[in-house]
Amino acid sequence: MTSVPTVPVQTGGARILRGSRNWWFLAPNGAVARLRDGHLTAGGTLRPDTERQLRERGLLGSAPLPRVYSLTVLTSTQCNLGCGYCFQNTGQDTDPDRGSRPPRIARARLTTPTITSILGFTERQMAVAGLEKLRIMLFGGEPLLNPRGCLELLRRAAGTLGPTSAWMISNATLLTPRLAGELAGLGLDHVQVTFDGDRPDHDRIRIRRAEGGGTFDTIVRNIARACEDTTISWTLRVNVSQETLGGIDTLTDRLAAELDTSRCTLYFAPVGDVGVGFTNELLYTGELSARFGRWQRRALELGFRVSRPQARRPCATCGYRDGRYGAVVSADGTLASCWETAGRSDWEVGTVTGGYLPDTVTRERWVGCQDLYRQNENERTRAAFRDAVDAALLDHLDETGRL
Repeated sequence: MTSVPTVPVQTGGARILRGSRNWWFLAPNGAVARLRDGHLTAGGTLRPDTERQLRERGLLGSAPLPRVYSLTVLTSTQCNLGCGYCFQNTGQDTDPDRGSRPPRIARARLTTPTITSILGFTERQMAVAGLEKLRIMLFGGEPLLNPRGCLELLRRAAGTLGPTSAWMISNATLLTPRLAGELAGLGLDHVQVTFDGDRPDHDRIRIRRAEGGGTFDTIVRNIARACEDTTISWTLRVNVSQETLGGIDTLTDRLAAELDTSRCTLYFAPVGDVGVGFTNELLYTGELSARFGRWQRRALELGFRVSRPQARRPCATCGYRDGRYGAVVSADGTLASCWETAGRSDWEVGTVTGGYLPDTVTRERWVGCQDLYRQNENERTRAAFRDAVDAALLDHLDETGRL
């Protein structure tokens, strides 16, 4: 697999990708520019005249600052599924006959007093940042194990903090048509749901925690019913691992046959390990990047949306050390830098009542997206893999008139 050159610091997070016929320049503001070999040095960096032209066109510099405050709230740290790779596990289930109840972070459930504290904290943070709009992400565990907390949080936020919209990461096993309608009526417009490969693999991996058994058909049915009564859009995250690799082609076709593809974005993501004992044997090879490209092309052919590659941008929550533009709050009111550390006492960075702890305390606890994942290969190899997948997608979008 061809190594892709890095971009100078002054490009502010831009990316340069090697396409089949040209280079792609992904600007921090979301724009895409096509470059030729002559625009780059032998080392793969921008020539001074190219950099000047891009700057004059407004394609260099830092990414625009967030205009909306991003608040992630865990309404429940419990989950009704027992996925072995979950970053909220503290180990693997040691009972070989059960296998669906790995130990997890401490139980906590969002309550009315904690919602009051969260809204007060959020109001203060938004005032400091000078932001007037709020985007809430309902998270867990499984957020719908506490539907009352979800509804109360959205209702009260809209009443006290002004314009509010929301999205949710859920396994969708508990999403009834009535609940979907209530959430949509309070501003929920998007839900991300995970599939672990096609039905046989998914039902072996995403197991019901209490009684066992698969969840694939329940999830698909609940999404389809929610689409009938709401305008909610969906991101269908497809976990890619050595256990799911073989069924993803079939999964894509199956989902297209059962769901409204125009409402769904298909997102393929390698499964990482955060040190909970999950075995990750997936290697970032050229063969794997070719598979990703094939899956994405098929998804587009079937009418799904596929997210267009972007420049590197700071996450609104973990990307700013002072939490200026967003926060992650566990169900008990403790603060984390990222949802991947929420609910873990040794990673707390403050509370909604006391605010963020001093930098001397949080410096070692402030982690960002993907920082905790343990991979079989180094970051340079993973970056080259991502760049190869993204370049192939840009080539295809360009060839098919979608760019």
